Amino acid sequence: MKKIFSLPAELIHSRKLIFSLAKNDFKTKYAGSYLGIVWAFIQPVVTILVYWFVFSVGLKAGKASDYPFVIYLVSGIVPWFFFQDALNGGTNALIEYNYLVKKVVFKISILPVVKIISALFVHVFFVFFALILCACYGYYPSLYTFQLIYYSICSFILVLGLVYATSAIVIFFRDLTQIISIFLQVGVWMTPIMWDVNMLADYPWAITLFKLNPVYYIVNGYRDSMLEHAGFWTHPGWTFYFWVVTILLFVFGSIIFKRLKPHFADVL
Repeated sequence: MKKIFSLPAELIHSRKLIFSLAKNDFKTKYAGSYLGIVWAFIQPVVTILVYWFVFSVGLKAGKASDYPFVIYLVSGIVPWFFFQDALNGGTNALIEYNYLVKKVVFKISILPVVKIISALFVHVFFVFFALILCACYGYYPSLYTFQLIYYSICSFILVLGLVYATSAIVIFFRDLTQIISIFLQVGVWMTPIMWDVNMLADYPWAITLFKLNPVYYIVNGYRDSMLEHAGFWTHPGWTFYFWVVTILLFVFGSIIFKRLKPHFADVL
């Protein structure tokens, strides 16, 4: 238990260094390219436009769950983009910053957090983009919109628990990076993002199965905040389930990270 609680303590103690490294990571990610950090925003926008064109124009998906498809898509894919970028970046954090891992005095436990906060900068932009787009369709911000802060925290803690495990394991098992890429390709459809899970009304067991995915709770929460104007307290059962799973993942990730930590420098 002491090892588990030592991680949050290290993060709080090193908060200034974490934010400084996160800002530097965000700025240098696209260093050398003509458009620089603009690429961080162009790539997700292009992805959204492709999905919108395929489903709205090609497949004639006018609405999803009684909402215009484009805002249903954007309100769900924005948290997924953050989860995807944070998981990918956090998993490879120790490999990318291997020169810091080899320094005995450096607290390497902050490196996965640096990558997550770096992804958070882009996420904030897309949250405002989604809110503006929803407003254009008549779905204006309300008090429920402030729940986005809560759901962002949910996403942050969930992915942090995951990357503590994956960033430690990938050093010894490099194939994990490819496995995560496949997982994310499938996950965007299984969450689901592009279609409404209520389409499976004839298969209630399937709906329950999809909802067991903790990312579904976050995606649905973003839609509740932007479109439904519903509070998270209206889903007490799923809220309890989400936090139980998230805390267990964080504990598991912390244990894996702490146990493998002494071997990082040798392998890298």
